[in-house]
Amino acid sequence: MEVKLLSLDGKESGSVNLPDAIFALEPRSDIIARCVRWQLAKRRRGTHKVKFKDEIARTGKKMYRQKGTGSARHGSARVPQFRGGGRVFGPHVRDHSHDLPKKVRALALKHALSAKAKDGGIVVLDKASVKDGKTKSLGKHFAKLEIANALIVDGAQIEAGFEKAARNLPHIDVLPVQGINVYDIMRKGKLVLTKAALDALEARFK
Repeated sequence: MEVKLLSLDGKESGSVNLPDAIFALEPRSDIIARCVRWQLAKRRRGTHKVKFKDEIARTGKKMYRQKGTGSARHGSARVPQFRGGGRVFGPHVRDHSHDLPKKVRALALKHALSAKAKDGGIVVLDKASVKDGKTKSLGKHFAKLEIANALIVDGAQIEAGFEKAARNLPHIDVLPVQGINVYDIMRKGKLVLTKAALDALEARFK
């Protein structure tokens, strides 16, 4: 698949070939969904917690005698039936993450890239670099390229000025190629790859 190679000014500076093995697969939503669930599960802290009856600071002494009161037979005041008592089946500290095979993760990334290519949502830049590091000037460049909601993936190192300029632009995320992931690709309208990022992806999936 051949796409235009653009400069940040919106001018064409040639064309690049997107490898079919990475960008021309028939997207499978089930594989992409599995990877997204795996990513979001790993992000959950799992620190939500309620107190169970053995953790309530109350006496465990029997409330009143067993017979003769006309009331129900109760023991400890820590049980869930009483206000301030423990909870039953409430959330507890746990790890929500689960395993996903490395091959499935790699395949999901290919399918996410292919889905973006199929929708025409991939833009390839020659480089991600701004001279002055100003958010306003970078915003003007993006307006020319019609980029409003995008994930921008650069090579192994992001230029400091570009990263600083993009920091205050809403709906724009910048990642080095090592951090490219399925969730961020799918939640953004466009995927912007630099030539360095494209070369790194080709090398990664060889």
